Amino acid sequence: MLYVAFLPIIDQELNAKIRPAHLDYLNDLYKQDKVFMAGPFTDKEGGLVIYKAASLEEARKLAEADPVVAQGARTLELREWSPLEFPLA
Repeated sequence: MLYVAFLPIIDQELNAKIRPAHLDYLNDLYKQDKVFMAGPFTDKEGGLVIYKAASLEEARKLAEADPVVAQGARTLELREWSPLEFPLA
């Protein structure tokens, strides 16, 4: 299953400090086939990560272990996602 993590920044200074560890963390998960896609929003107010996980609990553990979440630079909203397969008809 896919799970989308919305990660709004709540502390810009702390986020800037932790961002390299955040990117390393996501890159490591990508290599383990646990991240499908990730990136910042163009307004610079946060970003999102699409996790691949067997359950919501696994996805939550991955998302909460992200340094920007664990250290309080960003909040987390995690939702299960079921993308449509195109073409629809």
